[in-house]
Amino acid sequence: MVLVAITVAVVIGVPAGVLITRKPALEKVVLGFANVVQTIPSLALFGFLIPIPVIGGIGASTAIVALILYALLPIVRGTYAGIQGVDPSVKEAGRGMGMTDLQLLWQVEIPLSLGVIVAGIRVAAITSVGIATIAAAIGAGGLGMYIFRGVAGVNSTLILAGSIPAAFLALMTDFGLGRMEKMLKNPQRRSP
Repeated sequence: MVLVAITVAVVIGVPAGVLITRKPALEKVVLGFANVVQTIPSLALFGFLIPIPVIGGIGASTAIVALILYALLPIVRGTYAGIQGVDPSVKEAGRGMGMTDLQLLWQVEIPLSLGVIVAGIRVAAITSVGIATIAAAIGAGGLGMYIFRGVAGVNSTLILAGSIPAAFLALMTDFGLGRMEKMLKNPQRRSP
C-alpha cells in the first residue's frame, strides 16, 4: 500500500510543487489544501473517504487514497523549497546562456534540488508506513491487523508481531531514502 501511495503522491506532488514555483498565485491554494489534509486525524480521514464512490469503501483502496493525501504535503513542500532554494545567480546564468524556462527547470533547478525533493519523499514514506498500520481498522489488512488483534485481545505478542516489522520497514525506508538523499546532495565527482 505504501509503495503505491508514495508513487502516486510523487507523480502528483512533484509537478504540483513545480507548478507553484511558476505560478505563485496557486501557492496558498495548493499548500493550504495539503496543510488541511495533514490536520485531519487518520481514522477520521478513513471515515470521510469510506462513503465516497469509486475511491471509498472498506479495504485497501481507501487506505491508499488516504496515504496519498497525507504524503502530498511533505512532497509538495520539499519540491517547492528545493526549487526556490536554487541560487538565483545560477538561474540567471542559465537564462544568460539562452535556456528556456523548461530547459532551466530540467537541466538546472531539478538536478540542484533533488536532495531536498527526496527529503520530502523520505518524510512522506516514513509517515505513510506508520499510518498504513492504522488502515487495518477499515479492512485494509497489513501489519496493523496484528496490532489491532493484539490490542483487542490484550496480547502483547500479537502487538509486537505487527509493530516490530512495521518499525523495521520504517527504518529501512528511512535508511534507503536517506542514502539516496545524501548521494543527491553530495554527488561524488568523477575524475577524468
